[in-house]
Amino acid sequence: MKLLKLSFFILGALTAIAIWSAFAVFVGFYGWWMKPIAPRDDHAAFYVEATRMIEASNLGNTAFILVEGGEVVGEHYTKAERLVDENTVFPTASFSKWITALGVILLVETERIGLDDPVSIHLTRWRLPDGPYREDDVSIRRLLSHTAGLTDGLGFGDYDAGETLPTLEQSLNSSRASSGRDVEIAVGAEPGKEFAYSGGGYLILQLLIEEASGQDYQSYIKENILDPLEMRHSSFDFISSIDGATEAFDVTGEPAPQYQYAAAGATGFVSSAADLMRLVKAIARADPALGLSAETLQSMREPEAFVYGAGIWGLGAMLYAPTRAGDAHIYGHDGANEPAINVSVRISPETDDAYIMLVNGHPSLASELGAEWVLWQTGNPDFLSTGRVLKSALSPALVGSVIIFLLVFLLARRSFTP
Repeated sequence: MKLLKLSFFILGALTAIAIWSAFAVFVGFYGWWMKPIAPRDDHAAFYVEATRMIEASNLGNTAFILVEGGEVVGEHYTKAERLVDENTVFPTASFSKWITALGVILLVETERIGLDDPVSIHLTRWRLPDGPYREDDVSIRRLLSHTAGLTDGLGFGDYDAGETLPTLEQSLNSSRASSGRDVEIAVGAEPGKEFAYSGGGYLILQLLIEEASGQDYQSYIKENILDPLEMRHSSFDFISSIDGATEAFDVTGEPAPQYQYAAAGATGFVSSAADLMRLVKAIARADPALGLSAETLQSMREPEAFVYGAGIWGLGAMLYAPTRAGDAHIYGHDGANEPAINVSVRISPETDDAYIMLVNGHPSLASELGAEWVLWQTGNPDFLSTGRVLKSALSPALVGSVIIFLLVFLLARRSFTP
């Protein structure tokens, strides 16, 4: 009888600990255990703390703009001795995909393509390899939201300054992956079923822009986005050929090589903080110069891709976390590449606040501070912060488990005491 009663207490303790631990992790995804780096709505305090973290973390170059209500309230450029300023050009890595998405949506807006068209009906220079899934299910909408079933996971590799870049078709047939592995751009999962990040999908969208517009990709983006928004320091040129561009640095602050990228529409865009501010204003205010209506721009930040029920991607836009009111998402795009490139642009449709950071010399600082900005704005961790959420839940889970164990021990002791 005593053994049965002891087993009951042990089972009860383990069950309660498991439930509490699961609860601690679950509410961690709502920011319960995480503290913002500044008081809510205190932009000055956030700016001070962000610039402190920049100076402490990055030995390379950084450009940072903080926006409140659509207007700049803080700018920080470092290192000063390297003459970094708002017009210094940085590589943006995968942020390029948001530029491509805007280009695609412009074609939709002018009715040259349909969002739910199979991409194949617009392509003549290349086609997806045959596979077990219907090519017609690979729609433009699904390519934009990384739900088309492509399983390449690219990650485009670097090209040295002296190398000749492959053609777009050559890259589609045989891409150089940052992982060094052989990668095929093909449909390896059922289209529309799940989110799977695909650089290859945006290489296809680059080709789509060229075929649907009759222009090369770079000229189309310049004519329809960069020139109308007066983004004069933005292009797809090799960054080492641009006067006033940042040097490349590794994580120790030592000079590093500048690389070329074959996939312009996925990773080749270069820009400055001032130009990205122009882009942010145009998107947030539906500037007529951009050629997209407010309704269309809003549709780009509606959830299209979900992970565990949470919307994380729209039509080219990353959806970091729900806003404080919960009826919209913080949206934008990040980018990262070798040797230590990181970019993040995030916008709140609720407040017209925004965050812009370009980094060369730290592989994740822009995204890390972007996550701090999202937490400060909304109280919610962004979807890129899973590791940090789990870490934040560890102490509450352990403390709660110890308390549960002690309570069960005391109850058991009382039960066994005559």
